[in-house]
Amino acid sequence: MRRLLILACAIVFVETTFYTAITPLLPHFEDVFDLTKSQAGLLAACYPAGTLVGAIPGGYLAAKAGVRPTVLFGLTLVTLSCLAFAFAGTIVLLDVARFVQGLGGAFCWAGALAWVIGASPRERRGELIGTTMGAAIVGTLLGPVIGALAAGVGVKPTFSAIAVVGVAMGAWAFSTPAAEPEGTSTPRELLGALRDGRVAGGFVLVLVPGLVMGTIGVLAPLRLDDLGVGASGIAAAWLGAAVLETAVSPIVGRVSDRRGRLYPCLLGLAAASVMTLLFPLPDEAWQLILLVLIAAPTIGMLWAPSMAMLSDGAEAVGIAQGFAFAMSNLGWSVGQTAGNALSARIADATSDAVPYVILSALAAGTLVALVRIRATSPTLA
Repeated sequence: MRRLLILACAIVFVETTFYTAITPLLPHFEDVFDLTKSQAGLLAACYPAGTLVGAIPGGYLAAKAGVRPTVLFGLTLVTLSCLAFAFAGTIVLLDVARFVQGLGGAFCWAGALAWVIGASPRERRGELIGTTMGAAIVGTLLGPVIGALAAGVGVKPTFSAIAVVGVAMGAWAFSTPAAEPEGTSTPRELLGALRDGRVAGGFVLVLVPGLVMGTIGVLAPLRLDDLGVGASGIAAAWLGAAVLETAVSPIVGRVSDRRGRLYPCLLGLAAASVMTLLFPLPDEAWQLILLVLIAAPTIGMLWAPSMAMLSDGAEAVGIAQGFAFAMSNLGWSVGQTAGNALSARIADATSDAVPYVILSALAAGTLVALVRIRATSPTLA
């Protein structure tokens, strides 16, 4: 189990490294390609849009063909698209490369998490998901550093070198034994699974932090650039935020195993409803960086318990774990895509404050609904 967990952690680590490398590069591409805020948001949104398209196919492949072929296919897409990103000379090609990266990421996540959960006891599910999420967050640590490096020494050599890591990860996964495929579920069974409160609730509770962090991931770096912070400074801010979130995630997973899935979700939603109202206020860089550092671990408390809730629900209704994490990918990608692109569009048309206020209201409404559900549904609590 330990070796398998290390492999799964390594897979999501590599994948999230590619994803978050864009953060300090957004101001760079904004200058090189003369992008508007909406166009920069679209570039960031192409990755989760790819994950959105690949979410259900990734779960299907994990259940039908097995977790190892799913991971290998995902790593292949991520590695090839990383090379394409390195040599893309237009914003359109960069958008396409990011989309394919996200598509591959959906297969990586569905395969890796189903691989771990399929071999783990239920009473440790939250802890193991939290540990895997911690590794993913470490990837978000390294991603902005790589983005800052690429801004300094060049996108081509940086992303070409990283593609080699993807090849090595594929070789490792290929040599690791995996369980037999679980078998597929019918479309009716998948839709029926959403009637289970744990599946539907887990989906929503993945979507909300996706929306919030997707918005912060575009608007905050662009605002920091306006305040005079360079790529290395933006990378350092996200590095510090990810360090804090990495420390919190396994702890939150263990808490959800012992006190119920909803308890840490309530704390995360409360944080999201307050923090989003604060983001439009800073007029100095250090204030905005401080908010980023606080927001990541507090809002990030939603990830592990919501994914564990989805897994619990999938097990209860009898669908494959690959589909549980396909639903997780779907919720995350819908949130991130809307957060990246739609929030940037709204901010372009109005101001940064408007999307943040909308997100605060959404988080507060979800919090109220969850408090009521917790009081009336012991199964979810």
